[in-house]
Amino acid sequence: MPIALPQSFEKETQKSLEAELTPREIVVELDKYIIGQKAAKRAVAIALRNRYRRRQLPPELADEIAPKNILMIGPTGVGKTEISRRLAKLTSSPFLKIEASKFTEVGYVGRDVESMIRDLVRISVEMVKSEKIEEIKEKADKIAEEILLDILLPPLRRKPGIPEQDDTVRFRETREKFRKQLREGLLDDRMIEIDVKETMSSPFEIFSSSGVEEIGIHIQEMIPGLMGGKTKKRKVKIKEALEYLLEDEQKKLIDMDQIASLAVDRVKHSGIIFLDEVDKIAGRETGHGPEVSREGVQRDLLPIIEGTTVNTRYGLVQTDHILFIGAGAFNVSKPSDLIPELQGRFPIRVELTSLDKKDFIKILTEPENALIKQYKALLETEGIHIDFTDDSIDEIAEIAERVNEITENIGARRLHTVMEKVMEDISFAAPNIKKKNISIDSAYVQKELKDIVEDEDLSRFIL
Repeated sequence: MPIALPQSFEKETQKSLEAELTPREIVVELDKYIIGQKAAKRAVAIALRNRYRRRQLPPELADEIAPKNILMIGPTGVGKTEISRRLAKLTSSPFLKIEASKFTEVGYVGRDVESMIRDLVRISVEMVKSEKIEEIKEKADKIAEEILLDILLPPLRRKPGIPEQDDTVRFRETREKFRKQLREGLLDDRMIEIDVKETMSSPFEIFSSSGVEEIGIHIQEMIPGLMGGKTKKRKVKIKEALEYLLEDEQKKLIDMDQIASLAVDRVKHSGIIFLDEVDKIAGRETGHGPEVSREGVQRDLLPIIEGTTVNTRYGLVQTDHILFIGAGAFNVSKPSDLIPELQGRFPIRVELTSLDKKDFIKILTEPENALIKQYKALLETEGIHIDFTDDSIDEIAEIAERVNEITENIGARRLHTVMEKVMEDISFAAPNIKKKNISIDSAYVQKELKDIVEDEDLSRFIL
């Protein structure tokens, strides 16, 4: 029987996740991964906490309080996407990043603005499903293991009324030996025959007035029993058989209807959509051609952001309390170029600052996922210990800043390109390097990048 939890349990769990974090604590958590941008971090921290506050209110008042959507203004590579992604991860909120410019592409058919809500619901379903599978994993593991042991060593048949004989004791001892070997992986490569259910291999595409939505759904999900009851014999390794049996038992133990219901509820109350490149759709209809669609896209987005009901394969989804975080560089256009109605749906504006050398040094060393730590960990797998001196980190940061100035400013993303060029030779030769302790100083960085940095044309091409 599927394990079911009351829907109120899901709401209480989500509330507790949000209640655990005060705005100050949210900023502290974001500081672990993103350097600077205090204003943006404060804005999203307040928006997240307001969700928790709204849930404490009587339903009639809570329904009237709309989320305060945020518009992040700043160049690329300064942390707009990362702040939003980390925010969603803190509270296990469904998160979707999508470029607003996708809806202005010429000849771009079969996709509409409502598709972002359907995508968010799919993400939420997978998220809730993974959580439920984790909850029943131990039980599913035991059942799958017992089924596999029954295949390896079929149970003894004893006649009723006959006392347990020595062969039964030996059978149990043998079964426990098999269990021990199975858990230790000693039987992984042994071949075994199991019954595998036949399923449809390709998804349907359902065409509707709201566009094309690819739905990975098997026939047996639509009509139980049709094409779902047939099985075929298949020889596989025990390791593969155990994975199949485990997946099969997990499907039996979880209730997909309940998961869909919980996922839709989570989208309604905790969903976050990061709408990037909003500046690309700013501007009015001033001529003919592709750009004519800009204002049209804004008007299409407006009801979704204001609050409407979207039909998805998992049910109707109200978008009234989804948090929308818009972002854009706004180099050419300005936020005031958006239609007034859309401007009003993003009441909070935060400007993110460009990154300088000091920021780059912090990005390289301080965050939990710092680039220096990543490269060290990667090469440790080859048994090579890399040590970056302070002057080498300083040199890398300075070069990244200089290249951003003379070419396009792409913020912290420039560090990835520079670091990759610095580490290229070591990464390539790593399996054959006999010297296991390597120190990288400023002289090494200059040697690797000197020709590229000095030649502006080459710098534009490579870095």
